[in-house]
Amino acid sequence: MDELSGEGLCLRIFIGESDRFEHKSLYEAIMIKARERGLAGCTVTRALAGFGASSRIHTAHIERLSMDLPIVVEIVDTAARVRAFLPQVEAMVGAGLVTLEPLEVHFYRHERP
Repeated sequence: MDELSGEGLCLRIFIGESDRFEHKSLYEAIMIKARERGLAGCTVTRALAGFGASSRIHTAHIERLSMDLPIVVEIVDTAARVRAFLPQVEAMVGAGLVTLEPLEVHFYRHERP
C-alpha cells in the first residue's frame, strides 16, 4: 500500500509481554502477520505499568521488576482491511483486550527514491 488517507480504523491489542504464539512473542507474531497481510502499519509499545482483567499490577519499578509488562499493538488501515484481519487476531490472542477506534488519516506515505 503506497498511500492511505481519509477514514480508517485503529485496531488496538492489549496483551502481556510474556504472551506467546507458536514459540514467538505474541506481539511479534501479530506484527509479522499484519505485515504479511499487507496492512498499512503496526506499532508495538511496551508500557511502564498497567493492569487488566486479573487486576494484577504489572510494573517496571526496580523493586517490583516485572517480566510481563503490558504491550499495546496498534494497527491502522482502512476499516475493511482491519476488520478482515480481526479473525486472525482472535485466533492468536488467548487473553487480552482488543478495541477498534475510527480515525481520520491525514496522510500516510513513504519516502520516494
